[in-house]
Amino acid sequence: MEGVPEIYTMYGPELGERGSPEISEVERLANEFEAHEAEEGKFLRQYKDLAGTTKNRMIKFLLQLIISDEEKHHAITHAMVSTLKGDLNWTRPDDAIRGLYDLGEDKEKLLKLTEDFIRVEKQGITEYKKLIKESKGYYRDLFVLLFQSMVYDSEKHVKILEFLRQRLREV
Repeated sequence: MEGVPEIYTMYGPELGERGSPEISEVERLANEFEAHEAEEGKFLRQYKDLAGTTKNRMIKFLLQLIISDEEKHHAITHAMVSTLKGDLNWTRPDDAIRGLYDLGEDKEKLLKLTEDFIRVEKQGITEYKKLIKESKGYYRDLFVLLFQSMVYDSEKHVKILEFLRQRLREV
């Protein structure tokens, strides 16, 4: 469906009908995402202000971890808003999430790498869980907290990679 915004190919032809309720639902969703992005931006600035003023190295370090995540969340939400608005307006913003169905000859290589990355991430989870047990009690369980955070990140990476693997298999 050359030239048709990806949102229509993802949700079906009923989205392309004039006045259909799905278009207003997508617009509503884009507006909600945009409002969330703005609200998250306020909290991000507050985290940065606090991290910039505290003298405590541990607090600064922990806040920097949160700031890094919040910056990623902000970028993700922005990309989703850009994608929805681009599809609604039949435009192709540079920061929209695109390209999953335009892989060409790289598909098999990407599928293999994705499988390898899933295996590595799962091995990392096992190792982090071992390190959590070994580091209990150190620095008032700060290391436990940090390793648990890395487990959550790796579990998220596995979910992302499994999503990618499934989409690669569909194309």
